[in-house]
Amino acid sequence: MSLPDTIAPALSGALTARGYNTLTAVQNAVLAPETLASDLLVSAQTGSGKTVAFGLAMANTILEDELRFGDAGAPLAMIIAPTRELALQVRRELEWLYADTGARIASCVGGMDIRTERRALERGSHIVVGTPGRLRDHITRNALDMSQLRAIVLDEADEMLDMGFREDLEFILGEAPEDRRTLMFSATVPKPIAQLAKRFQNNALRITVQSETSQHADIDYVAMPVPPHERDHAIINTLLYYDSQNSIIFCSTREAVKHMASRLSNRGFAVVALSGELSQAERNNALQAMRDGRARVCVATDVAARGIDLPNLDLVIHADLPTNPDTLLHRSGRTGRAGRKGTCVLVVPFSRRRSAERLLHMAKLDAQTVPAPSIAAVQVKTNERILNAEVFNQPVEEEYQELLKALAERYTPEQIASAFLNREVASYPAARSRVRTVLKRVIVMSAANAVSVANRANASTAMRVLMASGSRFRLAASTAPIRNGCCRSSARRVTYPSAMSARSRFSTMKRALKLRHPRRMNSASRWLNAARAKRVS
Repeated sequence: MSLPDTIAPALSGALTARGYNTLTAVQNAVLAPETLASDLLVSAQTGSGKTVAFGLAMANTILEDELRFGDAGAPLAMIIAPTRELALQVRRELEWLYADTGARIASCVGGMDIRTERRALERGSHIVVGTPGRLRDHITRNALDMSQLRAIVLDEADEMLDMGFREDLEFILGEAPEDRRTLMFSATVPKPIAQLAKRFQNNALRITVQSETSQHADIDYVAMPVPPHERDHAIINTLLYYDSQNSIIFCSTREAVKHMASRLSNRGFAVVALSGELSQAERNNALQAMRDGRARVCVATDVAARGIDLPNLDLVIHADLPTNPDTLLHRSGRTGRAGRKGTCVLVVPFSRRRSAERLLHMAKLDAQTVPAPSIAAVQVKTNERILNAEVFNQPVEEEYQELLKALAERYTPEQIASAFLNREVASYPAARSRVRTVLKRVIVMSAANAVSVANRANASTAMRVLMASGSRFRLAASTAPIRNGCCRSSARRVTYPSAMSARSRFSTMKRALKLRHPRRMNSASRWLNAARAKRVS
């Protein structure tokens, strides 16, 4: 299927080079012949291709049938976005879309050096992308000339009003020429947006691409009831179960973001955090880590994550329930973008099940209610991924043929498979049990040999074995329920050198066991202190 004839000729080549054979519904809608010269109020779900849509919509207005822009001076178009990340993302999209036109695109966002931005504006630009507050600063300081503007775009207009930018938007729109074209794009169109459109747009055409009853059709919603104290464990197992290339976890406060990021990092996840307290450089580094694969999980607040578009983000987890349906839709819209499928998981404490049901009903969404993944379920999924790994279908490189032959002669197939599994499984963070555990097995490892002590039914016996061990030990926990006052294990590895003093070794073991119950902790402390005194004496 060919692209519409109403696309500006200068942009058709960029779309073809980018692999566009067809356009999304919102992109086709803004290119209809009756919309080409009109103000537009567009309602479309997040991730439907709105950035390319308004880039195409304003092209005929600012290029005027020319193939390339002339010399840069006062900007011809302005795009206003709610957050720094979204503004910079819009700039990146427009750079490839307008690559063949010679467009000079400037950005004006909070957190960046305002003097550098001012110098860029003085050199001239064709398109300016920015956040409301910073754009207003440049206008009031006479650094941004609005006299030549032909088009203004408000991206995520509802978000900007929710964030308190109404006064800034009214100021900017009031400073723009009256004959400019105004395009508003929004996931929802509440009453304040309609009022803003009525005041600053001229007979705007209303375009609704997708009805509310079918919004987020590419996203599978899952409600996961959990006990409040097991929330973190449920999130860890959910991440392991879905094993998304990129995931985002939403928390309600900065402190909650810190806590969750710390827990996930301690469990071995490659995680970054996004909150309002980060500098712009730190935020950019965090997002870049997600884009280039150095991190796979992003923990964020609502404000910090608004508008960000991460590649291959297939999983959204609501660690804290959103306060309203609009926030739920905007959070969930980080996945299921541009035709990709996604999963949205709501972690619902037992005490807030009614609230979650009301929230989903108000958002007109259906969610499947499922329990949090167990360790067994995570293991089954992990085994499936290993068995179906693409690496098994890849041809052997010529340079590895000799090594492959040597391995086959020296080792059995079981040994080779075991080595592969050891390396593959080691890359996965450990799943967390959702029930209390006992120390069922203690593996004592030293440089000379490995002594396996099985079925130790209580913690004190296991600890005595550890006392007599060599240089390393590991505590391995089963999923059996707690019995007879046994402790709960964090199943973590602790190492210490053989030359460590007895006092230090006892302290290390005491910290490693992480006994959770106060009475059992006191009992273990008394046992450790008595053993320490006996050993030292």
